[in-house]
Amino acid sequence: MKPKIIKNRKELAGALTRIEKLVDAAPGSPEEEELELWALLVERYEEENFPMDIPDPVEAIKFRMEQGG
Repeated sequence: MKPKIIKNRKELAGALTRIEKLVDAAPGSPEEEELELWALLVERYEEENFPMDIPDPVEAIKFRMEQGG
């Protein structure tokens, strides 16, 4: 799969599959550069399609307290 702008979930799935294959790329290799590019493309897609709001500070503290028991 050739790196390109991700436009839908099917392309996202393909990108994630490619990332899995590249995750152990040697530092400085062409595969590592490809991995970085795929990561940026996925990050861009997710930011645009799955935005995350900043949590309410009080709710974040409560959540963390519940996790810690």
